[in-house]
Amino acid sequence: MSSPRRRIETDVMKLLMGDYEVNLINDSMQEFFVKFEGPTDTPFAGGVWKIRVELPDQYPYRSPSIGFTNKIFHPNIDERSGSVCLDVINQTWSPMFDMINIFEVFLPQLLRYPNPTDPLNGEAAALMMREPAAYEAKVKDYVQRFASKEAYDASKESESESDESESVGSLSDDDEPDMDL
Repeated sequence: MSSPRRRIETDVMKLLMGDYEVNLINDSMQEFFVKFEGPTDTPFAGGVWKIRVELPDQYPYRSPSIGFTNKIFHPNIDERSGSVCLDVINQTWSPMFDMINIFEVFLPQLLRYPNPTDPLNGEAAALMMREPAAYEAKVKDYVQRFASKEAYDASKESESESDESESVGSLSDDDEPDMDL
C-alpha cells in the first residue's frame, strides 16, 4: 500500500493533468487552490471560484477540507467562511475517492442539486424553496459580482502582488502627502 505522501502527490498530479489550475500554498502539496468553474446548464454557469483545499496528514483516510474563497450563494455553502456541507466529504468519505472526484463529480453535483433541507446558508435555502426564480436571480447576481472571470483574475493579480512585495513604500522628502479631504 502506498504512503499518504505518495497518494497526495498522485492526486495533485491527476488534477494538473486534468487541466485544473492548481496553485500550491507555500510549495506544499497539502494546501492549495484549485480553479473551479460552475457547471453549464445551472445558474452557476460562467462562474469561476477559487477553492481552497487542505489535505490532512492522514489523507486519503481522512477527508480533505474544501472551501470556496470567493462568495457563492448556495444553500449548502456558508457564505462567510466558504465551508461546504456535503456528506461525501464530511461523513461518508472513502479512500477510494480522490481529488478528481471532488472537482469532476461532487462539487458539480452539489451546485446542480442543492439540498435546502440541510442548509449552511438558511437565506439561500428559504429563498430556493419559496421563490425559485428569485433564488436563481440571486445566484446569477453573485456569479456576476463575485465569481466572474474578471473577479477571479483580479484575485490572482492581487495575490501575486502581495507575494512579490510584503513591504509598504515610505514617503520620501519629495512626496508630499495629499491633505485635501
